[in-house]
Order: sequence, then structure tokens, then C-alpha cells
Amino acid sequence: MQHHDPVAPHPGQRLTEAAVTVRGNAHAPYSGFAVGAAVEDGDGRIFAGCNVENAAYPEGTCAEAGAIAAMVAAGGRSLRRVVVCGGGPQPCFPCGGCRQKIREFAAASVEIDMVDPQGKILARRTLGELLPDGFGPENL
Repeated sequence: MQHHDPVAPHPGQRLTEAAVTVRGNAHAPYSGFAVGAAVEDGDGRIFAGCNVENAAYPEGTCAEAGAIAAMVAAGGRSLRRVVVCGGGPQPCFPCGGCRQKIREFAAASVEIDMVDPQGKILARRTLGELLPDGFGPENL
């Protein structure tokens, strides 16, 4: 009998699974709108974050910001891919502030997938489509 090693999950699948899983850790007691995000850095490492609401509403943070902060804390400085997981049948696109945060570390060609809680892709956009003519480090 021949032994077959299991096939390692595709990096995109691992990234989606990380976003879906971390969504379950979101702290969203006020809105009930849980979001998870995962980013892959230039070295292929995956970092995840979830939204964290605060009783002082403006002090909450987005899932994308948390994932990017985790990447930077680990020494990452470039984004290869991003996945955002919202809670319903409509795509959960990054807010304007998160689009700019992604822009700090990503090229306009980087793909961002918006997925549902089962990991199904609801929308795929490049950063350039989400943030046309974005302001980045090269503009300084």
C-alpha cells in the first residue's frame, strides 16, 4: 500500500482560514459586527487581526489594522495579500482608513479578498481599485 503525504494547504487557503478563524475572537459588543482579517507578508508569513470595539466608540480598531500591526511587530514590512472576513452575504470592504494602512505596505497590484464566514470569496479587488491614486511612501 502506498502512503501519500497530505498536501499542504495553498497559502491563499491558509490566509482565508486565518481570517475566518480570527473573526470569532472579535470584540464587537456594541455593533455586533465581527470582522477578521489576515495578511501575508513578503516572506509568506500570515498574521491575523480582529476588530476591537471600545465603549468610547472612536477608540475601536479595525481587523485590518490589527493584522498589519502584528506583521510589523514581527518585522514584516510588505504585504503580499489580504483577506477580510465579514459576517454576512455582502462583502466587507476595508474602510478608507484601512485602505490607507494597507497602502503603506502594499503595491497597487496587491489583491484583497472579501470572504464570508465560510471562506467563500464574495469580492476580489486590487488595492489600486480600492484606493485609486493612493498616497504612499514614494510620494514623500
